[in-house]
Amino acid sequence: MGPRVDREAKRTARVLAAVSTHGRPVERTVALRQAATAAGELAAALSDLAPALVGEGLPAESTSQSFFRVREGELSDQQAALHGVLVVHRGLEDLCDAPLSGSDLALEVTGMRQSVLDLTGAAPGADHGSVQPVAVPEAGAGPSSESVWSARWLIGHQVHVLFNICAAVAVADATDSLRLGDGDAALTRLADATVYVRGFPAAMAHASSIPADYYMAAIRHTMAPPSVDVPLSGRQHRGYKLFRAAMKDLLSVVPDSHEHLAARAPELAEARDALLEADLVDGERHVTLAYSMVHLRRSIAQKPEGPDNAVAELRLMRHRRAAQYASLIRFGDHYIADAVAGLRHS
Repeated sequence: MGPRVDREAKRTARVLAAVSTHGRPVERTVALRQAATAAGELAAALSDLAPALVGEGLPAESTSQSFFRVREGELSDQQAALHGVLVVHRGLEDLCDAPLSGSDLALEVTGMRQSVLDLTGAAPGADHGSVQPVAVPEAGAGPSSESVWSARWLIGHQVHVLFNICAAVAVADATDSLRLGDGDAALTRLADATVYVRGFPAAMAHASSIPADYYMAAIRHTMAPPSVDVPLSGRQHRGYKLFRAAMKDLLSVVPDSHEHLAARAPELAEARDALLEADLVDGERHVTLAYSMVHLRRSIAQKPEGPDNAVAELRLMRHRRAAQYASLIRFGDHYIADAVAGLRHS
């Protein structure tokens, strides 16, 4: 995409790598504003090649896509990079004020950095160009807290969608490399995928860094009838479906137990272990994030006759995933695996 894009992509990646995620509030804000500025300049470089598509002009393929302002279509490499970087840019601008924990911020900006490199094709080499300091503006009149919270709910979900798609591509690339016998390439892409999957719950924590009372009063009802045709559900997120399909394909190529895989390909076993552990932790974090937002209420997507609440449904999903991965990871949850196996044979 040209030397300018490559230069700005490397600069953006370098600035993201240097974000002071656990620094003092002012240091953290300054670092995030510098990262947002760098991402904005990268977006400008990509826009000069061809302007962004008007997403609202594309038909939504689901209620979820319409609500979260996500669209799907065939894009050139330049357009995919531009739209992905625009998501990163909006995410960084919001993170300047979002009360996200340092650990989640570190995971999210690491995922953003990886997406910039993957989308632009830039090599993660050293870039010695200087970054001009960005002054933190004085507090003043700005959008209302409520409008910021509503926007944050959408922005965090859009970052999550970006990570889902990038992770699906990385896992698919790794699987293809394994089929071709290219172990080194597979290890690289498994590591990239793990970065994104570790970023999944961080992006959701970003979206959820709003008051639970505000979510319940102003947002939750807009994701259920009569505000929308059907209740919104994670099952409608096509990007996540692509990721789950890619994971299923990967495990069809390397179905070995952790013990057997470690004996014949220790590096591959370690890389797969890291990815599956991150995927399992994502399920566990989803349980706790849902609890923080809705407590013991039912999911808006649950049928009236269902016995469980939202947290219980998510916990079951976590248990099924833990049972599936028990023999595939070093520290598998064999208690759950045995319990699930017993239920299947009862």
